[in-house]
Parts: sequence; C-alpha cells; structure tokens
Amino acid sequence: MALSASCDTVSQKRTLSSLLAGRVVKRPKQEDAQRLQAAAIQLLEQQQNLCGLLREVGNVEQKQAGSEGATSTSACSLLAFELRRRASQLGVPAAVLSVKMMLERLMEITGSEEEEKRRGLLTSSQRVQLCILLESSRELLSQGALCPKLLWQEYRRDQRLPNLEVVYHLHFCNILTLKYIIESDEEARLWLVSQVKALCGWTPPHGDEETKQVQRKVLSTVVGVLVGSGFELIQEPAAADRRASLLCCSVLDDMLFWLLDTEGKRLQCAGAGAELWFQIFDASLCGVSASVETLQRFFTHSLTQTLTYKPRLTVSDAIALQNEWTFAKANQLLTSLFRKLAVIFSVEQLLCHLQQVLETREVNWKHVLCFLSTLLVYNPCAQLSLRELLSRLLSSAFEGYDLDNMITAFLLARQGALEGPAIFPSYSNWFKMSFGGGSGYHATSKKSLVFLLKFLSDLVPFEPPQYLKVHILQPPYVPVKHRSLLMEYVSLAKTRLADLKESVEDMGLYEDVSGAGGASLQPQCQAVQDVEKAVSLFESTGRISATVMEASIFRRPYFLARFLPALLTPRMFPVKADARMSFIEALKKADKIPAAQYSSYVESCQKQRQQDGGAVCLDTNDEPLEVLKIQLQEFTELLVEGNDGEMSAQLSRISHTLSAIFPGRNNEPVGRTVIELHMNTPLSPELHVKVVHMILRNFCQCVLDASRANPPNKQSPWASRFVSALLGNTQLLSGLIHGLWDLFHNQAESLSAAHLLGLAVFAVHLHACMPHGPLVQLFPPTLPEPVRVGEALSSALVCSTHSNMLFCVRLCVAALCYGICRGDSLPQQQQQDYILNSFYKKLLYLIPRLSPETRGTPITAGGLIGDHQEENPPGLWSSATDANGTWRKTAWHLWRHPAFRQLENPPQYQLSFSEWVAIELRVQRSEDALSDPERQEYQQWACWELYLSRPEEQGGCGGDTRILCSHLLNAVMDQQLSNQSLEKLHHRVSETGTCLPDILSRLQELVYDMEVTNLCHGSSRPDVSDFLLESVSQRCSSSAPPSISAELSLQHTLSTWNRVLLALPAVLLVKVRSEGGRETLECDTLIEHVNQHQRKACSPVGLLSCHLTSHLLRGVLCSGARCRHSREEVNKAWSQISLRCPLLLVSTAHWWERLSPVLLSLWRRLCDGEPLPEQLQLLADCQNWACSLEKGLPSSPVPTAAALLLAASLHRAWRGRGCNEQGFSAALSVLRPERSTQHRQVLVLLLFLCVKDHLSSLLYPQERILQTATDLCSDLLLALVDSADWLLVFQPNERGVYQPIAMVTSDELNRLMPWAFYSLLLQQSAELLRRAACCPGFLHTSVLCYVALLQLFLEGDTLTTAGQPDQMEPFRILSRAKQFLLRVIPQTPPTTLSSSRLRQLESQCADLDPEVASALSVHLDPHGLSPEMDFL
Repeated sequence: MALSASCDTVSQKRTLSSLLAGRVVKRPKQEDAQRLQAAAIQLLEQQQNLCGLLREVGNVEQKQAGSEGATSTSACSLLAFELRRRASQLGVPAAVLSVKMMLERLMEITGSEEEEKRRGLLTSSQRVQLCILLESSRELLSQGALCPKLLWQEYRRDQRLPNLEVVYHLHFCNILTLKYIIESDEEARLWLVSQVKALCGWTPPHGDEETKQVQRKVLSTVVGVLVGSGFELIQEPAAADRRASLLCCSVLDDMLFWLLDTEGKRLQCAGAGAELWFQIFDASLCGVSASVETLQRFFTHSLTQTLTYKPRLTVSDAIALQNEWTFAKANQLLTSLFRKLAVIFSVEQLLCHLQQVLETREVNWKHVLCFLSTLLVYNPCAQLSLRELLSRLLSSAFEGYDLDNMITAFLLARQGALEGPAIFPSYSNWFKMSFGGGSGYHATSKKSLVFLLKFLSDLVPFEPPQYLKVHILQPPYVPVKHRSLLMEYVSLAKTRLADLKESVEDMGLYEDVSGAGGASLQPQCQAVQDVEKAVSLFESTGRISATVMEASIFRRPYFLARFLPALLTPRMFPVKADARMSFIEALKKADKIPAAQYSSYVESCQKQRQQDGGAVCLDTNDEPLEVLKIQLQEFTELLVEGNDGEMSAQLSRISHTLSAIFPGRNNEPVGRTVIELHMNTPLSPELHVKVVHMILRNFCQCVLDASRANPPNKQSPWASRFVSALLGNTQLLSGLIHGLWDLFHNQAESLSAAHLLGLAVFAVHLHACMPHGPLVQLFPPTLPEPVRVGEALSSALVCSTHSNMLFCVRLCVAALCYGICRGDSLPQQQQQDYILNSFYKKLLYLIPRLSPETRGTPITAGGLIGDHQEENPPGLWSSATDANGTWRKTAWHLWRHPAFRQLENPPQYQLSFSEWVAIELRVQRSEDALSDPERQEYQQWACWELYLSRPEEQGGCGGDTRILCSHLLNAVMDQQLSNQSLEKLHHRVSETGTCLPDILSRLQELVYDMEVTNLCHGSSRPDVSDFLLESVSQRCSSSAPPSISAELSLQHTLSTWNRVLLALPAVLLVKVRSEGGRETLECDTLIEHVNQHQRKACSPVGLLSCHLTSHLLRGVLCSGARCRHSREEVNKAWSQISLRCPLLLVSTAHWWERLSPVLLSLWRRLCDGEPLPEQLQLLADCQNWACSLEKGLPSSPVPTAAALLLAASLHRAWRGRGCNEQGFSAALSVLRPERSTQHRQVLVLLLFLCVKDHLSSLLYPQERILQTATDLCSDLLLALVDSADWLLVFQPNERGVYQPIAMVTSDELNRLMPWAFYSLLLQQSAELLRRAACCPGFLHTSVLCYVALLQLFLEGDTLTTAGQPDQMEPFRILSRAKQFLLRVIPQTPPTTLSSSRLRQLESQCADLDPEVASALSVHLDPHGLSPEMDFL
C-alpha cells in the first residue's frame, strides 16, 4: 500500500473502537489474549486506512478519558504494531510513516494556513483533538515509533509558518521543546517574532475566558523559554548554545523595540498587542521557567536596551527639552515599563547601572531622564542615592576635567529638581550646595574654576532662562582675584536673557526656578509671595532670612522697588503685634527700610484706621475670637441667672469685640443700605463663617435655657437686645443673613430640633428688629426688587419635595408659635412685628396639604368655619417645645389658635390663589409627600372649596370660574419663565418634573365645567373659546416698542400657550351659535387669533405645527358635529377660513398627508353615515392633483378650489418629495399663466411660498432648503416674468388680490421681501433680467424695494449668510442692487411712470440715495432739468 493512501476510506465492518468498547465492560482474560490479538490483526488487515485508524484511536482515548487507561494503551500499542507492519511492507522506517500520519491528522485538525492566520488560536474542539493526538504521539514516541526531529522537518518542509499554539502544545507535551526548535530551525527568529506579534495583536472572542487564558499561557511560556535560553549562564557553552542564546536575545529585543515604538502614543492609543506583551513582561511570569539570576540578567539587558534605544537626541536637545520629560508628562507605558524592569533591583544597583550605561553607551536622553524620574517618584530613598551619584560624577568630572560626567551630573540634578521639592531639592539649592561655597568642587584651583565657568558658558545658548537666572542670582563661589571670570559669564548670561526677553531684576527672592515649565508670575505677584515667605521664615526662626539681607545689598533695585512696597501695603493695625509687624520693626532696626518710606506707611495705616472708624483687622488666630467665645458663654450664664443689667453690659462687650472682627463703620446709616445676598457664593473669609456659626449656636442654646424657665411672653427682652446688638454693623448683618440662608437652604437635614427652634426665634427677632432696616437683594436676582429680611430668608425655604416641606413646616410652625406667644403681651400693632407674613403664608399652604384633617376647618377672614374652636386651647409654646410632641400636633394646635385665625384679615398675610398655584407648580411629583390620588383630592379641594368661593379681596375668585380659570392659565404659562429664575435658586426644581400635569388636569376640569354650565344657560354667558383666546390675546398684546427681547418674549408666550392649548379639549376652540333655532359655527375669534398672534411665532416660518393644525381642525369638526346640519356648517366654516385665515389654510395643505387619516376617522365617529364635507374632500382632491403633477402623471382637471389652496398643495408636493424637476416643468406647462387668471394666481402664490422658503432658509440655515427654494423661484420667475402680477409678491402694501398672503408670515418676514427681491433677481440670467425690465411696473417695484432695502440697512436689520456659502454678503447685495437699478433706469421708457409716481419715487430716494434720485430725474423727466445740470 502507498504512503499517500487516502485517509477518507470508510470501513464497512466493525471499527476498532467498537471492538475495544465491547471489551471494556468485561476485562479480557489471560487465556483469551491470543484470540483477541488474532481478531485485531484480522481487523487491521481489513482496515487499510492509517489516518482513519489514528482517528479511531483518538476517539477511544476521548471516550475513555478518566478511566484506567488500559484501553488507550492497548489502542496505541496496536497502532504502533500496525505502523511497523505497514512500514515493513512498504520498506520504509516506521518513524517516517508515523510522521506522515501525524502531519496529515495535524493538518486535518488545524486547517489551512490562511484559516490559522485568521483564527489566531485553535478553537476549543480543535484544542481537545490536538491534545489527544499529541498524547497518542507520546505513546508512539515511548515505543520508538515516532521521530520528533523528523516531525519538525516535515512540518516546516513547505515553509509553512508554525502555529504558535501547536508549538506550545508540542513543548508542553515534551514531544518537541521550544528550545530545541529554536536551536534547530535557522529561520526561527523570523517566524517566532512575527507569530508572537500576531498572537499579541489577536483579540479573543468576547467572553471566551478559556481562549484568553490559553493566549496568556502560550505567551508566558514563550517568554520563559526565551529568557531561560537567552540569559542562562553556562560555564563553557557550546557553539549551538551560544547561537541559541543570541537568537533568543534577538527575539526578545525585537519585541522590546516593538513595545518602545508605541512610546510616542498614549497608553490607551497604543497597540493592543504591545499592551498584552507589556503585561507578559513581568517578573512573576518570566520567573516561572527562569532563575532569579537569569531574570536579573534579562532585566538588566532590557533596561540597557531601553536606555540606548534610538539615541537620536543630543545633549543640547536634552538641555532644551528636559522640562517636557518629567514623570507627569512622560508616557505611562514607558514609566510602567521602567517600574517592571526595576522591581527586582535595589536603587543603588539601578543607579550604578545607569552610570555604567551613561559612561559606555550612546543613550536616548529622553528615556534616561524619564527612568530617573520614575525611580525618584516610586522610591523615596532614591534621593540620597542620587545625591551620592551626583557627588561621584562631579568629583570625577573635576578630577579629570571630564565634560561627559559634568553634563551628566547637571542633567540628572535638574531632572530630579523638576519633580518638585518633595522628591529632590530644587536646582537652585543643589547648585548653591555644590558650587556656592569655598568648599565646592570647583574651589580647589583656578583651573577647576575656569573649567566650571567654561562649561556654564558653553551651555548658555541652549539653557532655559530659569537656570540662567539661578546662575546669576546665586553664582558659584569665586575668589575676589578671579571675579572678572565670573563677570564675563554673568554678562553672557544676561545678554542671553535679554534675547529671550527675560528680566533677571524682576525675579523673586524665593521664586521657584526648578524649571517645571510653567509661566512665571507677574513681578507684583512674585513680590507678594516673597513677602509672605519672608514673614513666615521670620515667624518660625525669629530672624531676618539671609535671602532678604542679601537682596537688600546685592539686589537693591528689586528690594526697594518691589519687595518693600509689597511689605508696606497700608492696612489696619491688629490688636496685638503680629508676625508681619514684628518683621517690619526688625527690618527698620537693621536700617533696611528708608525712614521716609516707613513714615509714609505708618501715616497711611493711621488714615485707614480713622476712615474705618477705628476698627481693627484680625486673623483667625487672634485673641478676640477666643474672647468672643468666652463672652458668649458668659452671656448664657447670665441669662440663666436672670441678671438683666449684667446681660446688657455683656452685650456691649460682645458688640465691641465683633466690631474688631467685622471692620464696618459704626456711624454707617444702616437703615438706608441694601445688603446683597449671593445665594450661590459661600460666605468668606473663614473667620467670619466661624463667628456667625458661633453666634447662632450660642443663641440657640440661650433659647433652650430661657424656654425651660418661662414662655416667650414672660421672658425678659434678652433676645431682642441680643439681636439688636448685632445690627450696628452691616458686614456682620450680611454675614448673619448669609449664614441663615445657607442653613435653611443647604443644611436643613443636618439641623436638630434644638437648632431649628433657636434659628426660628432668631429669624423672628431679626425681622422684628428691622422694620425699617436694610433691604436684601438676592443674587442672582430671582425677585424683582430688594425685600425685607424675612422674605429673603423665606426664599431659602423650598417646598418642592417631601423633606423640604417637612423642614419648612417645622421651622415656620416654631416661628409662628414663638411670634404669637411673644406678641401676646404687646399691643396689637406690635404683635405683627413678631410674625413673618412669608412664614405665615408657607403654613397656609403646607398645613392643609400635609394634614388633611385641617381642610375641614378652613380659615376665613372671620376665623374658623363652623364649631371648631376650642374653649381651652393648649399653650402653643409648650406644644412647640415638647420633646415628645410631633409637628403635626403642634401645627394642629396652631391652626385652631384664635390669634393664628385672625391673621387672615390683613392683606399682607393672605395667600392668594395665584400664589398658591405658583407654589404648587414647583412641587416635584416624584418626591411629593402626597400620592397622585391624594394630590388630586387636595388640589380639587383648594380650587373648588377654598378659593372659588373666597372673595376676591381676600385672594379668592369670588365664585367666578372665569377668574379661577384665568389664574390657572396665567400660572401655567408663567411657569417656564419662573422656573428659569427659580432654577438659579433651587437647583432641584426641574430634575424630576413638576405638578404641571396636575394643574393642567384641574384646568381641563374647569373648562369642561364652564362649557357645561354655558350649555345649561344657553347663550347668556360668554363662550369659553372667546374667554380663552381673549386671555391669551391680552398676554400677547404689548405696548412696548418692537425689539428682539419683545419678539422673543412673544414667541415664548405663544409657545407656552400652544402647549396649554393642546391640552385643552379641541371642541372648546370654536363657538357654536344658536339663532332662530339653527346652530352655526362662529370662527371669527379663532381666525383673528391665528392672524394676529400665531403667525408671529411659527416654526418653520409660515406654518403652524402639525399638532396645532390638527387640534384646530378637530375643533372645527367637533363643534360642527354639535350642529344639526353639521356637514353644511363645516363647509361654511372652512370657506371662511380659506378666505380669511390663509395661514391655517396653508398649514392644512402642508400637513394634509398626516392630518387626513385623523380627520376622516374623527368625522366618521362624529357623523356616522354622513359623507365627508365638500371642503375637506376638496383638500384631498387638491393634494391628489398636486401629487399627480409632481410625479409627471397625466394631468387631471384643476380642482375648483381657491388659488392659495392649489398653490399650497403644489408647494407641499414639491417640497415634501425633493422637487422633481421633470414634474415641476410639467406643472408649469399645465399652469401656463397666459391660459387663465387662475393659473397665473396659482403660480404667483406658489412664488410667494417659495420666496418665503428662501427667506426662511436665510434666517434659519438649519432648515437646509435654500437651494431648492432658490431653484423653484427661478423657474417660477421665468414663467411669470412677462406678467406684472409676480411683482406684487414683493410689495406688501400693494398686493391687491394677493393681499391675504400677508397673513401667512410674520410682519418681520414681510419687511424682508425687498431683500428677497434683489437676492433672487441678481442670481438670474441676463435674458430674464431683460424681460423683467420690460414688465409693466418693474421699475416702480425695483425702486421701492431698493429704498426699503436701504432702510433695512440703516436700521441694522440685515440678514447674515454665515451658514450659506453660496449667498452674497449683505453689502455686496446692496451695491449690486444699486448698479442693477442704475442700469435699468436708462433702459426704461419715460412713459413707464406717471409724473406723480415719478415725483413720489424721487422724494423717497432723495434722502437715502441722491444718485438714484438724480438718475430717475435725468432719464425719465429730462424736461425738468436745468441747463446747469448738463454735465450729468
């Protein structure tokens, strides 16, 4: 049998596996061995397919995995026996045949080479089959039936790239080790590198963890073998070992260089393969198959290769670019690589190796310096080792005058300094320590000094300026006799700084010149920093620093011009001498401050103190802060004792101490000031925050202590005196208001019950003590004008969530309980001073909302309704201070208290319905204290039971549902605008959705009720539709002059109204009149509303939205269905709309494709069996006709509809389908203007709609219909140019039969028609312009449009063409329009214009453009010229 016998033959008899499987159940006996062997030989003789036999063996092993293995061994033995028998028959060695069989099976498992490249690694099933095959191969190898070397030779015979996973399994199964493959395969380096890169770059399928693990195992095994073979130390290696070692080193170097090539990229942008190789590059992974010594040699070699990789940069480059190579700026991949390479070495070993590399190799300076930065950052002990290295380098440099060691030392020292003082001393300190004294390295001889200065001079052209400044300001030590040498260098360095436009004189005394590359401070700012540093050093040492003393001598210009002015800035003297004052006195005693300058400083400080009323400034560490704390504690003790006289004296002491902390003017007219409350800015400085909190905490404690003894009405007036003592200083008052606002708004949840009670009492007294005090202006300005303190604090109390409401009601209940009790013993006029009306209104809103039981006892001006008054109500204050009580219980007692009920009488304490709706609209539905049904019940109670019947003078609606509806409507429409300001105050307002849907539901219920009521009373009441539209009309009507803000406000109002309108029933929008027993539709109010208001806020221009159009039409149909002759009434109504409301007509035609299914379905539901109204059918016919024209189908007769409807249908057809030019041309041929007046009118109106699109695309470039609209306009002009009707489109005041189209667009767009006239006309061909000039009325229209265009320019109303690159600039259009007009005037016959029109045009042009006026006069009225004007 031949070696190439097919492996696909299938045996028709029992297979070996089936035979063996049958023997597994019952182990063969010894006496049956001969019979079994004979049967197997007989089977093998019949089965002549070795590949199939091997597959059978594999199946046996796979099925019997985990068994005793006897069957597998027997199968392999039989396989070996058959191989030998077949080999003897063929006359070839058994190993040759087994290799052939193995390779065929291997190729069958792995597939083609292309599949391997595409797949990367084997699949799970392939991996299992390969392992079984290799297990069989091991058995054959153990029996001497397989030759591994021959296997590899045959595997590589056809230059097939080895599969790395196959190689891994051969190595793992110990059939062919990777080391042997590397040693025996001459091309191993090429294919191994490519395969490793390919495997690194291959990404396993998502979620396939097994394949990921195999990928890492393969790579780590390869790395381990390469490291072990490449860097294992062999005493006397053979030639083959040396070659293999070099080969492994070469492969690892190639992979390292591949990794370094990604260094220029960010880590996340680097190749995924490089990242995977970087992860494998780990000591723990590599060390599995390599000793520690081998691993150290490998890492040392890799570090050397990295430091010397591509040494392109010179030393001068390193000096200039060093600032960019810090650890923070270095590539993360590179620094991580350095960390991994350095992990098994000590710092000393690494620095010694670095020194060795620097001395023996050309290095990559960027890598060297980044390595040093990484070492310093991750090893705190590296600073000392680096200092020792620098010392060795400098010593060696000066011993042998070695420039290499010198430059190395400077670069390394600067690199360390770049990492900051926490890592390494600054460069100035290092330079000063190394060369600043007589014991420096350079101080041994003149030659050493010359060597240093020559070295520094050579660096000057490349030095960054900060290092030059260090060398100048802290120069090396130079003996006096050699001073000239230093001066030469200083002169050279200063020249270089001048070239760089850097000033050494402005350099600060303590300026950081470590060279981080940041921008230098301004000289003034640097001087301030120098002063702070000098004062700090003086405070810690008690002596003037040497730097300041040296500057006073050697840098006298800077010291006098910068340092002293910054130090002697006038200020208020502190209570006791601080460090700054002591430092100034020390400098004065040392004669470092000129006497005149010091005297001026003292006088300035005295003047400032006099201006500030003798107040003094304190730091946080000054004694008065502690004094204040003690004084407040003493006041609390005096309060408990009840000594009023001592309390007053103590308050005076407290006020005096506070005047030192808050340097306000004592004689300042507090009552006439306005305090600015910045809601988003925390109070500063920190000292003021501490004092405010200290005062408030102490006051809360005093309230608790005083309340234990007596209720508020029986206490001494300590609280009023305490608060009054704080009001004499506006700065302190501002701090207190800021502190209270912050606590109420931002820290409510952190306040305890005691804090809440005390703060409520403080707010009450703050309000009571300032009836005519300063007002508070909120910033951002959420309120229109400054308000009293109580209202300002009330604005911090949000009622939008459950937690907000709870805090607000608890605080307000405490404040009202205290205020009522405190005012109980006072005259009625003074009682209200202790009750904040804003807090009272909060409770009128919150208590019924959170406590449903109080709704049964509503408050009126006369008190509680019904018999709900208690004879002996419990004490309010005892209820408020009861530790076991709840806020609900206290609120219930407060709600029923007579004093609380009587407060409803004064107007300032009444919560109007509009205020209630505004608060309710800001509640967040998802965080409300009420569920949806509870909220609905509460709102219905408030609307129908509480406010509807309440008189108007008490904030109610007086029983008039129209007033109630008007309040709801106004509140809903105001909500968005109010939210914009409230969001500045309450950032939570718009996060989760307000109660707008609920209020809209109440509005819907109300308008339904009004409509039903009207139906019951016939026509005696005003119609709901009239009421709604008139309400909106009042809001939209404004007497303010036209402006952008007014226009935006109108658009905002209409946009909000439309959202409300869509939420209301459509049937309410059209009125049904009943006259003479017949119902008719009256659309006048609706038509007027659309014409007057809706057209001003359309988007896109000239079109109502689809939703709004649908809503209005559904209103017409629903109201028509209420009439007896519904079909007839709908036809009449639509006829009126077609004639008087062109905007609604155009919008209906535009959206008809979407509207028709809705309207037809609605009509069938409303009027079952009645045919569709003719007007609606006419709409459908016009759409079908327009679509057929657009598609180029045989034209059907033109429907007998209004010209505007036909034009709108055509406009929609072309605009909606991308303007089919062929269909458009066919339509123009059908609608030739000379055929009929209707055709001409349709084309003129279509031109108007296209011009509208043209202007709209210029105003709103995002609509992107400019080119289509322009092309349509050009085609229409070409068809209409011989008719004068098209000119009427551009004359808003002279349109004649086309006048209704003015109601399609806004007045602003109509004003821009002259612009459109010239914008379109100047783009037309010369022939069309010639024909246009011959058109009757053309010159008249051209002049009027030119005059209007000039007026637009003068008023600044010009269009921008930023988004339209094909359009001319505005001034270019104006100049070209003038040129065009001057060309047209001579070509126009004098008889074209009547004398009166000519005079009219001349008068209009005379002031705006005399040249055009003169041209009109010359060419059209030559008899009117005088002889003196012949020169024209």
